[in-house]
Amino acid sequence: MASNDWFDKDFYKVLGVSKDVSEAELKKTYRKLSRKYHPDTNPGDAKAEAKFKEISEAYSVLSDSKERAEYDQMRAMGPGPRFNPGAGGGQGFPGGFNGGNMGGAGFEDVFANLFGGGGFNRGPQRGADLTMSTTLDFIDGVKGTQLKVRLGSGETTIKIPAGVQDGQKIKIAGKGQASPNGGPAGDLIISVTVKPHPVFTRDGNNLRVTVPVTFTEAVLGATIQVPTLGGEPVKLKVAPGTPNGRVLRVKGRGVVTAKAEGDLLATVEIAVPSHVSEKAKKALEAFEELLPEADPREDLLNKAGLL
Repeated sequence: MASNDWFDKDFYKVLGVSKDVSEAELKKTYRKLSRKYHPDTNPGDAKAEAKFKEISEAYSVLSDSKERAEYDQMRAMGPGPRFNPGAGGGQGFPGGFNGGNMGGAGFEDVFANLFGGGGFNRGPQRGADLTMSTTLDFIDGVKGTQLKVRLGSGETTIKIPAGVQDGQKIKIAGKGQASPNGGPAGDLIISVTVKPHPVFTRDGNNLRVTVPVTFTEAVLGATIQVPTLGGEPVKLKVAPGTPNGRVLRVKGRGVVTAKAEGDLLATVEIAVPSHVSEKAKKALEAFEELLPEADPREDLLNKAGLL
């Protein structure tokens, strides 16, 4: 929204861009400058903080297509005496400009066209958004956590909700740049990176884990322990004759949020020993002889049209 002090500020110069800069290049330049002058990067540096505010104000205007158009129109009028709504006659414009000499268009018409029909100043301007990034441990992304961040000259605690995904952006309303003229503050946008876990992976709101079992456990059945994220292991029954790759489900041990509750999915992986003794080999051979004579690949080859 238009502001009287726009005449005195060259926002393009502040950001070091040309007047025909694209939205993508504008955003790229702003992010680079924002990182350079951010108070977190320059603690206690008043000049850097002032520069950061100047950059944020410039980007706030130029990144909004409507405000950018108004700003360009106002700047096109050039420097000189300012319009004073309380002045009479042609005061406020060089040469004693009189609205009645504009072909029937007076002050109200000129500024209504210039600023979208809202008057010279439509009201308080919203503060600019602030951006930051953070890296979370896997368990903090799943269960949620709290972060202490420095915003300006103060420190505040930000709540990270449960279930945050790697690459997700979180918006914290009202924690951005303060308004320059009494409007609402901007928002804080946090880009989240979640570290991988050595055991668990995310599958939506479910957690997955691969659980090794012995050949004997898979054939005869067993009760095994399965780890849970941040809690005690749970016991699961492996049914006799369980094949490799079967998934066992533990209800409610996945990602739990206010809107959803995921499960823990344990995938059975039959552990094949890399070395066996001669005695074990003979026992396996004897076991093989006792099994029914059947080719486990017969159905596969049949479906492939090879039998």
